[in-house]
Formats: sequence, C-alpha cells, structure tokens
Amino acid sequence: MRLILCVSNGRSILSEVQPMRSMHIQKDLPSAAIPAVIAIMLFSTSSGAQTGYQPKVLPPAPATASVHITDGPSIESVKDGLAIIRWTSNNPGGADEHFGVVHYGTDPTHLDQTAKSHIRLNQNHPETVFRVRVDGLKPQTTYYYKVGSMQGNGTVDPLQSAVYHFRSP
Repeated sequence: MRLILCVSNGRSILSEVQPMRSMHIQKDLPSAAIPAVIAIMLFSTSSGAQTGYQPKVLPPAPATASVHITDGPSIESVKDGLAIIRWTSNNPGGADEHFGVVHYGTDPTHLDQTAKSHIRLNQNHPETVFRVRVDGLKPQTTYYYKVGSMQGNGTVDPLQSAVYHFRSP
C-alpha cells in the first residue's frame, strides 16, 4: 500500500493506492496554517511492493597477486589518545568485506597491538582507501606501526608496509 499526502496552498489531498483499487480524499485546511508547501510521503507496507527490486550480488573479485601501497601510510590525525592512520592501495580483490589493519607498539621490533577498521571494497574501483583509528595511546609517547589489510574471513592480503612512527601529543 502507498499513501501519498500533498499539501499545497492550504488544501490537503490524501490518496491511498492499492493494487487494483484507488481511493482519493480531499480536505480543505486554513490557508494560514500551511503556506504553499508541497510534501510527498511514500509508505510501503505490503511485501508485494518490495518484490520488484532484487539487489545484484556479485561473486568475490579474484584476489590480486600483488597488492601495493600507492599513497601513504600517513597520520591523518593524532590527538587526545587516538590516531587515525590512512593509506591507499590497489584493490586487493577477494571478498568485498575487508579490514584495514594497523600493527603498532612502542618498540619497532615488537608491534604487539592491533587496530582494525571495517571497509567494503568496490570491485569497480582500482584503488581502496583505508582509514584505521588507533585508540588508547599514551601522551608524549613514540609509536611504531605498519599497515596491511585482510578479508572479512581472516585471510591476510599480500601486503605489509614498512615500519613508520609518530609521536602522540
């Protein structure tokens, strides 16, 4: 069922449309109450109204043999105990559901903490921008990090960056 409400220059028109049946109601409203407004509201309550659209589910794209960083990684923001690390890579392929992953710590040889951020790959784009929020940083501390990505099922993409560093304020 669809309901359409149009209000214009103080006149209210309510139409109820159902399959094989139509109903039309008009009601005059004081023109001072609603000045020249047009409002259209569509409601769908029957399951039959939804059957016309079926989303296209694409199979996973083939995994890319060589995933490489094309921009970054860089610190987009660092403040108040958190940092946002951003980088761009060629599209890694595989499942659309992915995670940007940052391994970090205070010792460049022991990156024992991990932060992840969910992303959905667009198979039609040649590159993917990853942004990961790293929380719980201590003030005035140097952190070392490297970035990568993985599929939603845990399969790690063939990408590991070099180790970089930043200092929290």
